[in-house]
Amino acid sequence: MTAFRFSRLCFWFAALCLLLSAPLAAQNRPAPLTNGSFTLLTSDSVRLHVRVAGRGTPCVFVHGGPGAGSYSFEKLGGHRLEDPLRLIYFDQRGSCRSSSPRRPNYSMARMVQDLEELRQHLGLERWVVMAHSFGATIATAYAAAHPQRVQGLVLLNAVLNPVASLDSTAQYGASLLPPAARPAPTLPAMQRVGMVMGALQQQKLAYQLQFSSDTLAARAGRLTQGGPATPNRDFATQVFSGQLPDYGRDYVPTTATITLPVLVIVGQDDHITGAGPRTFRFPKQQVVVLPGKHNSFLEQPVRFRQAVVSFVQQLPR
Repeated sequence: MTAFRFSRLCFWFAALCLLLSAPLAAQNRPAPLTNGSFTLLTSDSVRLHVRVAGRGTPCVFVHGGPGAGSYSFEKLGGHRLEDPLRLIYFDQRGSCRSSSPRRPNYSMARMVQDLEELRQHLGLERWVVMAHSFGATIATAYAAAHPQRVQGLVLLNAVLNPVASLDSTAQYGASLLPPAARPAPTLPAMQRVGMVMGALQQQKLAYQLQFSSDTLAARAGRLTQGGPATPNRDFATQVFSGQLPDYGRDYVPTTATITLPVLVIVGQDDHITGAGPRTFRFPKQQVVVLPGKHNSFLEQPVRFRQAVVSFVQQLPR
């Protein structure tokens, strides 16, 4: 082979390599933080549904459930914050509009990694992390693992001890039922919650667990009617099967290690959270107690917005 032909082959081989590598390089490049929906492909090939809306300080929302998805909060409370904040809504793996992993990897470490991969994909140095209910466990674990990436932590009706939450929910739910319909208190908490929920639904009292009135519950139902028709429930199934020990942990002790500013918003009559803010040990914690139950952003929308906006405006830049 002549030197000329060899050099031409080298040129075309190099060009082919550049063409093949270009899509991968583009995929790994941070995406600009612009409003709209997109799908994030995680490092283990799970597709996460993401939507960015609003303007201002970037704030990622970590939904509860487990597995509830971000759609309901977006419609019931998040939209009120999209002026001072740029909300980043995403559905966790195995939840709502996101896909499930090929192998059921729902460990807390993997959930934290998903959040960090989203931040990196958006090219953000830091962001505010906001979580509701069960999502507070993931948000707290993320803040503990990546404190330099969190400008502030906002916990709404936070569950940090899932076992205490189950027990409190079972006890309160049973108190709403006639004595004959209450499950035996010696049964496991998960079983008691299932029995209580079934009995409350039969008697059309289930709304009382989360809402102060049936009117509020009905309004929440109307506002979220446009959600996905067939939401993914794989993560919820895995958690409630008891196969994920990370979600049987008490994350309250972790709060003592998180030194960044934290806002805790709690409903005065919220019986789902279990361990309340008086047990939290965040060194820089602000607590706002609002009338209502487990959805303070819907029950007290004006005061909810005021509390969050005031907190974010005071965060160090």
